[in-house]
Amino acid sequence: MAGKKDNGASLAGQVSAAEWQLRVDLAAAYRMIAHLGWDDLIFTHLSVRLPGPEKHFLINPFGLLFEEITASNLVKIGLDGSPVAPTNYPVNPAGFVIHGAIHEAREDAHCVLHIHTIEGMAVSAQKDGLLPITQTAMALYGDVAYHDYEGIVLDQDEKQRLIAALGVKHNLILRNHGLLTVGETVGEAFLRLFFLQKACMAQVQAQAGGGPLIHCSKETSQRVAAQTVSGFPALGPMSWQAVVRKVERLDPGFAT
Repeated sequence: MAGKKDNGASLAGQVSAAEWQLRVDLAAAYRMIAHLGWDDLIFTHLSVRLPGPEKHFLINPFGLLFEEITASNLVKIGLDGSPVAPTNYPVNPAGFVIHGAIHEAREDAHCVLHIHTIEGMAVSAQKDGLLPITQTAMALYGDVAYHDYEGIVLDQDEKQRLIAALGVKHNLILRNHGLLTVGETVGEAFLRLFFLQKACMAQVQAQAGGGPLIHCSKETSQRVAAQTVSGFPALGPMSWQAVVRKVERLDPGFAT
């Protein structure tokens, strides 16, 4: 997975240590999602909130593939999706509408990840949504919200309905659209996304087998969720370090 050579100046040493670390983490998430095949050309976005009262965020430059994202070419934007710092790259304000709404409404949603995978879209189009047929799916039981499709999210009214649908949950299936997760860190949001996407993959493949599926009970699903609920904040940092090491082996240029 070779990234595009970036002709822009590195921001290492030009921004705070906290911002640089978030840039590196978010760039790693873009690269790993590309490596896993969860990207969608130049579409969909991953965002993270920067420290401070300004409510500034990092997001991908519009027009670059996920495999081309680096820590320095991530764009710093405000809640309206417009750049707040000089950049050589265009941004897609419409692509930040969902992210901005969630970031603004949820103080704990420091990171928002949104993807359009085949399996995620397939499950999002199923009336019963994510089924309790795998341990992976049951680990998320009770923490998955749904928002009905109304078209591309652009108007303020739908943003409020989307936020209401998410509530205090951390996983959102956007009906007929895709998957979204939130977390206090990039690693926490990524671990949730990994579980959600894997559960969708397993469900679609199980359904393709054609035979009857074993649906675990509500009690069993709740037990599995209770056994794993603390794992995302706790294991997020550990698993994230492993992800970053993988990305460094694939192409260390992401951290430039």
